[in-house]
Amino acid sequence: MKLFVDNLTNVDFSYLHPHRGLLGESWLVQLVLDGRLNDQGMICDFGIVKKAVKAWMDRHIDHALLVPTGMPRLNHRQQDDETLIEWRYPDGRLFRCRSPHQAITLVGEPEISEHSLASWCRDQLLALFPGEVQGLELAFVPERIEGAFYHYSHGLHQHDGNCQRIAHGHRSRIEIHLNDQRDEALESVWAERLRDIYIGTRSHLVDDSEGLHHYRYRAPGEFELQLPSECCYLIDTESTVEQIARHLADAIKREHPGERVRVRAYEGVGKGAIATA
Repeated sequence: MKLFVDNLTNVDFSYLHPHRGLLGESWLVQLVLDGRLNDQGMICDFGIVKKAVKAWMDRHIDHALLVPTGMPRLNHRQQDDETLIEWRYPDGRLFRCRSPHQAITLVGEPEISEHSLASWCRDQLLALFPGEVQGLELAFVPERIEGAFYHYSHGLHQHDGNCQRIAHGHRSRIEIHLNDQRDEALESVWAERLRDIYIGTRSHLVDDSEGLHHYRYRAPGEFELQLPSECCYLIDTESTVEQIARHLADAIKREHPGERVRVRAYEGVGKGAIATA
């Protein structure tokens, strides 16, 4: 007998890709439990399943930086309450992140994919359930997007929750309207400009020498990130989705001063902000 839960939750996170570097992602979580029926005629109560899996995902995956420990050119160190990651792009450029332990998840795989991450999570999740549950199938599924989208990472210094982590991210669609008409060509232009980007807040930038951007803040705990400047897009405000939408609307308005501009900017799956200019 099997019990399934489609779209149990979705996770927004960033991870290190062996070629593209820091990459924001958003995946839906699908779950199938295999087992025998208990005295209530159930494998496991749906409420227990959803609560347990979502809590585990929130703690280990959602709004975290996932680092595959088997990837080449990687050094990682944990000491006191911090994790330090240092990695080199194939061309030698530096990526460095220092954060509290809970902001970085070390994944014992050579790289992060839907399949490798599901495999890594599976055994740890199985221990959460009662003995009637004898097997578990887990799948991470990217949202199906027709049209332009981009991967971005950011950190929200002033956020009370896990969004404060300096390197977490999303895979997000973008919709742009000029004079109430959707402009898919312009959407593609902006999606390409923001491809695999870190959206940095100018006040968090402490150094931009030698082709690198170095960000730092306390929120609480010390957060620090260093990566190539060409992988960054600076804005003057916190990088909330509301401020991103406003920034994009204003930037598009400057390029199209005679047009009415409306931007629908997404933050992962099914949520976002609308700004006009």
